Amino acid sequence: MEQSNHIERKLKLIHVVAVGLAYMSPMAVFDTFGIASDVSSGHVPAAYLVVFVAILFTALSYGKLVRQFPTAGSVYTYTRNIINPYLGVIVGWVTFIAYIALPMINALLADIYLSAGFPEVPGWVWIAGLLVIISFLNIFGVKLAASLNLLLVVFQALVGIIFTYLTIRSIVKGPESFITIGEIFPSGDEVSGLFGAAALLALSFIGFDAITTLSEDTINPKKTIPRAILLVAGIGGVFFFGVTYFMQSLFPDVSIFNDIEGASPEIAVIIGGNLFLSFFLAGALFSVFASGLAAQVSASRLLYAMGRDGVLPKRFFGYLHPKYNSPVANILLIGALSLSAIFLSLEEATSLINVGAFTAFSFVNLCVLFNFFKQKGPRSFRFIVGSFIFPAIGLAFVVYLWASLDIFAIVAGLVWALLGTVYLAFSTDFFKKEPPQIAFDELEA
Repeated sequence: MEQSNHIERKLKLIHVVAVGLAYMSPMAVFDTFGIASDVSSGHVPAAYLVVFVAILFTALSYGKLVRQFPTAGSVYTYTRNIINPYLGVIVGWVTFIAYIALPMINALLADIYLSAGFPEVPGWVWIAGLLVIISFLNIFGVKLAASLNLLLVVFQALVGIIFTYLTIRSIVKGPESFITIGEIFPSGDEVSGLFGAAALLALSFIGFDAITTLSEDTINPKKTIPRAILLVAGIGGVFFFGVTYFMQSLFPDVSIFNDIEGASPEIAVIIGGNLFLSFFLAGALFSVFASGLAAQVSASRLLYAMGRDGVLPKRFFGYLHPKYNSPVANILLIGALSLSAIFLSLEEATSLINVGAFTAFSFVNLCVLFNFFKQKGPRSFRFIVGSFIFPAIGLAFVVYLWASLDIFAIVAGLVWALLGTVYLAFSTDFFKKEPPQIAFDELEA
């Protein structure tokens, strides 16, 4: 029997939003609070407002492009069809760094959390264990992974709600007071710190773009994916602002903590004791698991799109398991590559995410701008705002984020891009042949 090379459309809006929120990892707001508060001089809620407004413009650009190209592949697909096919492949290649680095980061976080409780167990055991489990679950299909992610996201939300309740209770009972509207935003010399913290917190919103790789798995993707993108970005923005507003009200100065980067566990003990700390750490571990699960789903779908398209060897990367209807080879490859987390630091893995994410954000806005200039005939005011002004603002903010990258990230990105360019040159007879085109008509079935 000939294998059908189609991914079945099974996901509804709630599944796609769950994957996006899990990929975003809402619990990360607690991990970054201490250092963000230090950088912004106690204005984390305002920093989240700044980055949310900026990310929102990029989210709108994604929504426009998903309606035009309802297929897996994310910014890779958009760039190759709108700007240039060769550039699209390189962009997809560079973006892939973020997809593969996030499972590494989650594996490293699992090592950090579990090694604290079980120091006698070698760290590589936790890293390998997490990657084996998420690979196993993803092989059995994206709907199982998405449904499990939904439960994990609900648990994380429950932890966040309880954390916020205990924080509010501590404010009411103690000498502290709630931050006023005027105190949310900084003034004078503190403004530069606000934007520095915003650049740091931009990584909190990585996730809304990853769900574009699930377009082929999704029922009615032209409608569902754009709606899911805005919902994920919006829910994340409200959650991040709300939680940090109360945390900043209770602790306007984080210098009181022993470890600024690990301030949240200390806060958990202060507001809820050791019992709540255990519950909080359980939520952190679930967050790591859910985010790793979602990241591997997105990475395997991106490789599948490139393999089916013939950009990568089709027999391997374009293969779907006949029973589980999942790209098993890609899932196992992602798991194997993620094992390199054993040899990397958390900072190095995060730098790789920066390169991939900022590349994706830049080119999705550029694609909308290219579409604007390709448009012939009269342009309405609404069209100018939505297709030129909004993506230009989004692109300007991403350029600012690029300026915040360290030298390691820049060098790693350039080396990775060079490797992709060399492969593309050889596979297209030194750019004499165009990369194969995606058959969009078959994806509408």
